[in-house]
Amino acid sequence: MSSDDNTPAPHFIRNIIENDLASGKHKAIVTRFPPEPNGYLHVGHAKSICLNFGLALDYRGKCNLRFDDTNPEKESEEYAQSIQDDVRWLGFQWDGAVRWASDYFDALYDYAIELIKQGKAYVDELSAEEMREFRGTLTEAGKNSPYRDRSAEENLDLFGRMRAGEFPDGAKVLRAKIDMASPNINMRDPAIYRIRRAHHIRTGDKWCIYPMYDYTHCISDALEHITHSLCTLEFEDHRPLYDWVLDNITIDCHPQQIEFSRLELQYTITSKRKLLQLVTEKRVSGWDDPRMPTIQGMRRRGYTPEGIREFTRRIGISKSDNLVDMSVLEGCIREDLEARAPRVMAVVKPLKVVITNFIEGETASREAGFHPNHPEFGSRVVPFSKEIWIEADDFSETPPPGWQRLVPGGEVRLRYSYVIKCDEVVKGADGQVAELRCSIDPDTLGKNPAGRKVKGVIHWLSAEHALPAEIRLYDRLFTVAEPDADKTRDFHEFLNPASLTVVHAWVESCVNQAAPETRYQFERLGYFCTDRRDHEPGGKLVFNRTVTLKDSWTKEQG
Repeated sequence: MSSDDNTPAPHFIRNIIENDLASGKHKAIVTRFPPEPNGYLHVGHAKSICLNFGLALDYRGKCNLRFDDTNPEKESEEYAQSIQDDVRWLGFQWDGAVRWASDYFDALYDYAIELIKQGKAYVDELSAEEMREFRGTLTEAGKNSPYRDRSAEENLDLFGRMRAGEFPDGAKVLRAKIDMASPNINMRDPAIYRIRRAHHIRTGDKWCIYPMYDYTHCISDALEHITHSLCTLEFEDHRPLYDWVLDNITIDCHPQQIEFSRLELQYTITSKRKLLQLVTEKRVSGWDDPRMPTIQGMRRRGYTPEGIREFTRRIGISKSDNLVDMSVLEGCIREDLEARAPRVMAVVKPLKVVITNFIEGETASREAGFHPNHPEFGSRVVPFSKEIWIEADDFSETPPPGWQRLVPGGEVRLRYSYVIKCDEVVKGADGQVAELRCSIDPDTLGKNPAGRKVKGVIHWLSAEHALPAEIRLYDRLFTVAEPDADKTRDFHEFLNPASLTVVHAWVESCVNQAAPETRYQFERLGYFCTDRRDHEPGGKLVFNRTVTLKDSWTKEQG
């Protein structure tokens, strides 16, 4: 499953794991996926999910799902549930029960006591501003806090009183005592506990002090006996702190932290803060808006788990910048859908055509398969009637060079049906084309006309049998490849005003009972998916455009 029957791409993390297993350093691997439940997951998280769970599958190991719930004000059960849904939808299952950093709050507190007793942690009461000032810069060493040399007894007393709620929020923090002159700012006595009176989604009001991420994460990994702790490159400078904490407490496991480049996808953003902004400012309809790069958004748009997994395999794992063109993702989705999506017809810009020589009971309909390469998908009858819909874009009074669609006096084949000839153009009071009057060649149902060649093939629908549908044509959310690259400009400036166009269209009646999240290829138009929220089988039909077609089949015969 992890690589969809493709050979896993080699990369430096696989090399490390294979060496560790070959040397006997580890008998089996244990990885983890550790999101914070403070938002919905996006395509960058999909890369991490596929890496962590995929490696565990490939090497017959285990992968834990652990929520980093150390920041209670921003966390919710809604986010936690959506993350679990996303992991399962992508095709993975974590080992055992869901784990939470809060499962270890008592142990984390005890390890903090151990550090204090060793003289390796102290309670500080500098203000946040003073702490920044004392920290120094990239080129200047920091200064020791005046509270740094408190005795272990005093620090134990103060830390206990912090836990008991004696001090206001922000009045004191517990800091690791490492080195204020370290060239790595993360090692300049980082805070490991802060006072924060916030209701926690799992522990309620039991705690008014919460551990910091860097302190929590490494201990949680060790308690779960993680072998390879995989994270993105922004944590590379935090690795010395990860190792320092584990080296200075009594614990029987020391995972190896390994960093890889995060995924940046063109024409979108992957900052959780900015994605939240789009949601709260109602620039999109929600976290699962099909234009969003969230897993929920991609799912609602019609992307497949298999296509996303193939995308993460294709872009690879490395330490170099990973700015990927959106076309790579779209290509993976298109390739996957090409093989699995049944093909039907829809008309999004309808132009009425009246068949002048239609004879009731004699002019025939024809059966058509749902996929040329998958007869097992079955077939349906494509009904024909006196009035049909074609795409307005498939007719031109003044066609450009090379035009192979319908023109006045010209012929074209209707997909799965007859060759028709445009005999008359009827215009409305506004001078626009209102309808076409056409005649069929009755000898061309399922065969080519005698003595002449008709090149063009267009899709169409019987007006009598077609069903109305709302079709949402989605495009890229931003107009530029890197919308937040220019820090002098607000990324909102680059939102694409044409990222969603809603049209009232017509579809084949065979899709009437399609369940939400059913995917189709609308021939010549693209891949579409019934909306998982608004679509009602047998009622209001709502389709989202997943991705356009790479090539049309204009030369294909019906």
